[in-house]
Amino acid sequence: MAKPIKHRGKWRIRWNDENGKRRSAVFVKFAEANVGLAERQARAAAVKRGDARPAPPRDKTVGHLCDYWLDHRSPRKRSGKDDKSIIKNHLRPVIGEVLLRTLTAEQTDLVTSRMMRRGRSVKTIHNALTLLITMLTAARDELRWVDWVPKVKKPSITKVDKNYRWLRSTAEIARFLSAAMQEGEHVYMLYAAAIYSGLRAGELAGLTWDCIDFDRRLIRVSKSFSGPTKNTCTRYVPILDPLLPLLRQWRLRRHPKLVFTNREGNMLLPSGRIYQEVLHRVLKRAGFPEERRGKRVRRYVTFHDLRHTFASHWVGAGGDIFKLQRILDHSTTEMTMRYAHLAPDAFDGDLGLLGAVAPGHEGQVFRLPGQAVGG
Repeated sequence: MAKPIKHRGKWRIRWNDENGKRRSAVFVKFAEANVGLAERQARAAAVKRGDARPAPPRDKTVGHLCDYWLDHRSPRKRSGKDDKSIIKNHLRPVIGEVLLRTLTAEQTDLVTSRMMRRGRSVKTIHNALTLLITMLTAARDELRWVDWVPKVKKPSITKVDKNYRWLRSTAEIARFLSAAMQEGEHVYMLYAAAIYSGLRAGELAGLTWDCIDFDRRLIRVSKSFSGPTKNTCTRYVPILDPLLPLLRQWRLRRHPKLVFTNREGNMLLPSGRIYQEVLHRVLKRAGFPEERRGKRVRRYVTFHDLRHTFASHWVGAGGDIFKLQRILDHSTTEMTMRYAHLAPDAFDGDLGLLGAVAPGHEGQVFRLPGQAVGG
């Protein structure tokens, strides 16, 4: 049986790891070396039996994890291009050279600090850190490149859209859609559908007529551009009263398969002019103000803000916020609750749900200690 041996005034141990590779280590005291040798031999034996995980590689960096992710995971995701951008611009420059086994929470905080200094939005920071957490979790649980990962602190999602933009009244919606009609019926219909359904740009582009049930007044949402929806599941969205007659009329003279197309009759693409250039013309024609910050221009709303418009008016009109979560396809209620402040009277109809009077009270008057009757 192997034993520690003297080595330059200390004690050296040698053993074969789970892969049969010869290893060595040095200790100050004989007793420590003896225990260390026994532990390492026992671990190697346990790994060979399948009772323990192999020791993670010691040379893997965050950069290696980024390379693996871009090669094997991102290509299978709808947000693969976003992953590539986040890794290139935010993760690799800050922590790419850090060993996974030595990565700390303080080092992940550097990613947040750098993004904040560069003026990135809270949502962008949140997305970057979410990707980092997902990658580190895969490194630990699937790749087994590390036994432990640090806690990555993300900004709260509730802070993301405190100042989100939307068309704030029916009068603003009317101005907007009237200006859209001057651009063409196809522009008007796409924008109206976005406002009255809450569907994402890609979901509208991928919508086909066989997904619209006029009898049950439901839209089946399962596609986005050329792939699945954001959360890769099918959901049903109600066809509200303002949208129903528009879709019925539109059905009579449009593409036999796609509900919305470009002028050539093809599927709308993410870079389609109707989502940006055309929208900017409509906003200008309708007289909506824009904010200039140097060379950058902040429009009154973006196309995605039409989705916020739907949600905000839904809640403002007393719509159920949990139904809204299902309509918008939000993965958590927290994301939907950003609209809750628009419904200050949301509970007026619920105040008597648990009865009128608490049992045993029947009109009694509570008095503080020492308070005189009638005081």
